[in-house]
Amino acid sequence: MGSLEELKDLIRRHAGPVAGKVDVFAVAAEAPTELQHHVLEPAFAVVAQGAKRAMLGDQIFDYREGQFLVVGVDLPVAGCVTEASPELPYLAAGLTLQASIISSLLLEMAPADIAATEATGFAVSDAPADLLDTVVRLLRLKDSPRDAHVLRPLVERELVWRLLHGPQGAMVRQIGLADSRLSQIGRAIRFIRAHHTEPISIPMLADMVAMSESSFHRHFRGATTMSPLQYQKLIRLQEARARILADAGDVAAIGYSVGYDSPSQFSREYSRLFGAPPGRDKARLGQRATTGG
Repeated sequence: MGSLEELKDLIRRHAGPVAGKVDVFAVAAEAPTELQHHVLEPAFAVVAQGAKRAMLGDQIFDYREGQFLVVGVDLPVAGCVTEASPELPYLAAGLTLQASIISSLLLEMAPADIAATEATGFAVSDAPADLLDTVVRLLRLKDSPRDAHVLRPLVERELVWRLLHGPQGAMVRQIGLADSRLSQIGRAIRFIRAHHTEPISIPMLADMVAMSESSFHRHFRGATTMSPLQYQKLIRLQEARARILADAGDVAAIGYSVGYDSPSQFSREYSRLFGAPPGRDKARLGQRATTGG
């Protein structure tokens, strides 16, 4: 059995909902899904069957069977499964990327292999055979808890090593370098996420990461495809929708709670992103939760 075929079988066996922090994950879907908005943290994922679309700012990424993606910083992404059926479900597996593991492996690399590159935060490539084989061996360990205790950290390191030397190696290397442009932008992103309800100060963020304002803008857009203000707006709106889904209060109060001073602006921007104003979207989400649709 080839690596891709075995990977499909392993994902079918171990797929489940991804909730909270999960290092190794496997997901499946038997039908195309609606567009879902969430923040992706640094991770690797490979598609074994079917196809998916991700929208990041004004860019669209389509990826399918035999391709993998790497996320280098926390990104507010809208994504949906585009090809799936009960007979041929969408199947994917992946691994969260930890800067500490990447940093330790960088010590094993030749300095010439760690060249500085322009920061980017999301990319899709074809998966080499050795990468697929490593993912297969990582998922096999889910069937052997005794071996997993010892071998999983080794296979995870091998997978990261393959990524470091693969087509998206430059991005992965930057995750592990504390002074890389991507890591610097990542620090600014974490600050924005933690303080998304507050007015944003570009000079303060640029100073935080030791860049000029023009350089900060350029590298931030290179990593996220959007400006810091656009990024903050998406974080605010995603947080607002999560609170609306949790029925945390009236929609106007939720708008204020995530940093909007104007209910009309909140409703307008919410509608533009989610396709309906907050009140109607709240009713739609509630109906979907009740019916299971």
